[in-house]
Amino acid sequence: MVPAGDRVTSAVTVVVATRDRRTELLGSLAHHPPPVIVVDNGSRDGTPEAVAAAFPDVEVLRLPGNRGAAARNAGADRARTRYLAFADDDSYWEGSSLARAAAVLDAAPGTALLSARVLVGREGRLDPISVEMARAPLGTPAGAPGPAILGFLACAVVVRRDAFLAAGGFSPLLHVYGEEALLAMDLAAAGWSLSYVEELAVRHLPSTTARNPAARRRREARNRVLTALLRRPMAHAGRTVWAELGDRDRRRGALGALASLPAVLRDRTLLPPAVEADLRALE
Repeated sequence: MVPAGDRVTSAVTVVVATRDRRTELLGSLAHHPPPVIVVDNGSRDGTPEAVAAAFPDVEVLRLPGNRGAAARNAGADRARTRYLAFADDDSYWEGSSLARAAAVLDAAPGTALLSARVLVGREGRLDPISVEMARAPLGTPAGAPGPAILGFLACAVVVRRDAFLAAGGFSPLLHVYGEEALLAMDLAAAGWSLSYVEELAVRHLPSTTARNPAARRRREARNRVLTALLRRPMAHAGRTVWAELGDRDRRRGALGALASLPAVLRDRTLLPPAVEADLRALE
C-alpha cells in the first residue's frame, strides 16, 4: 500500500471487487492509499488470505459466492467515508487523483459522480471511452466540474456514498459487464449530475487471466436488453433486442434476458424526459 506519509485523503474509501485474480490484486493494492476495502467474490485461489498477509491494513470482506458487480455494494455499506472510489483488481488511481476528486466533489454539491480518464497498459494509452467523454457531446452544465456524462467505467469513478446507496448501487440482476449504465441512469434520474474530469487519472493494466469472450458477449447483450427494459420506453427496448440478433452469442444473451422479464417488469421505472432525451442524443 501507499506509505502512510503519502496518504492522499481520508475522505475516500477505495473499494475493490475481485475474484480469482490474486496476482493482479496484490500488484494493484500496493498503489492504493488507505482506507481500502477488498470485497472477495468467492475466490478459490487464496486471494483473501494473501491480501491479509501482505496488506494487514486492508479490510477484506469475504462473500460466500460470486455477486459480480454488486459485490461493490457490500464495500460501500462497510465504508464510512463520504466518498467512494471504485477500482478493479487490475487498476489503480494515479498520484493525487483521489485527493483532487474529494476537493472537486466538496465544491460541487450537485454532482454525485466523477469519471477519470483511463490510461491503459504500461504505455498509458488513453481509453477510447475517455476520448468520447472528453468530446462533451452533452456539453458542460453551469457549475459542473466537467462535461456531463451518462455512463462510465466502474474502475474509474469517485462517487458520493450516500447518493450511491440511495440509488441502490449496482444491480444484482445485471451481475457483470455493462452494469454501469443502469446506475448512471438512476443517479441522473434522482437529479444528480455526473461529470468527466480529465485531471483525474486511473491506470488500467488489463489482466492476462483467461476469460471467455463468447460468454462476455452474451452477458453484455443480456444486460443491454435488461437495462432497456428496466428504464427505457418499450419501443427502445424492442430496438435493443433487434440490434442484438445478428450475432449468435449476442442473440443468445438477448433472448436469455427475457427469462428475467417478471422481475424486470416489477422494477420497471421510466426515466424523466430530460434524462431520456440526453440518452437519445448520445445514441
